[in-house]
Amino acid sequence: MEDRPRPRHRALYACQLVKEAGFPPGVLNVISGFGRVAGAAISSHMDIDKVAFTGSTLVGRQILQAAAKSNLKKVTLELGGKSPNIVFNDADIDNAISWVNFGIYFNHGQCCCAGSRILVQEGIYEDFLQRFKERAMKNKVGDPFNPDTFQGPQISQLQFDRVMGYIDQGKKAGAKVEIGGERLGTEGYYIQPTIFSNVNEDMSIVKEEIFGPVCSIQTFKTEEDAIKIANGTSYGLAAAIHTKDLNTAIRVSNEIRAG
Repeated sequence: MEDRPRPRHRALYACQLVKEAGFPPGVLNVISGFGRVAGAAISSHMDIDKVAFTGSTLVGRQILQAAAKSNLKKVTLELGGKSPNIVFNDADIDNAISWVNFGIYFNHGQCCCAGSRILVQEGIYEDFLQRFKERAMKNKVGDPFNPDTFQGPQISQLQFDRVMGYIDQGKKAGAKVEIGGERLGTEGYYIQPTIFSNVNEDMSIVKEEIFGPVCSIQTFKTEEDAIKIANGTSYGLAAAIHTKDLNTAIRVSNEIRAG
């Protein structure tokens, strides 16, 4: 296991748990180092047969190239995402809101498959938006070790600044902050659950992975519109469809480039 530079203690603690569980020495090993050095050495090593990587699309490409140039090792990648959550007029709104809220704010938005683009059909948009805002504002933000907490802090100062930078870009681009958009408190890397409306596909908050508790919400008229908007991204990790019509769910899922 080669862990990210910060924070190192996660991988070391995981290794300790593996040891306590009774696994033989050497089954899991932690390698400390920066990706451009340690990661590059692993992906190009002739005696390593498989690499699994979670991270950016850019680094994923580099790992595939290194694997191809070395021993053609097997590679499993989970890369970035800008996943759409599509909500049709006939959806169970309460159920959809529950999943949409979880999809973006789970793990503070620090999830590759976070549903950060909310697409809602025009017939229910106003009702959905109001109820989604009410649900998101109920998310308890605070100490991640408190069982009642839903959203904790961002992982580092660097990531906190990155997310806040995207929020500032969204505001300057003319997007409307429905809720959130600010730091929460004066200590720690806490960010308010944030929803942007009045967005378009050219905005960075819509087309780039933020990796934080920030989502955009927009309307669509027809099924074809939803598919076009959902596929209007360079990413394709995940997607969700909310409808009571199984035929619609199957038809749309077959057209969306995700998974």
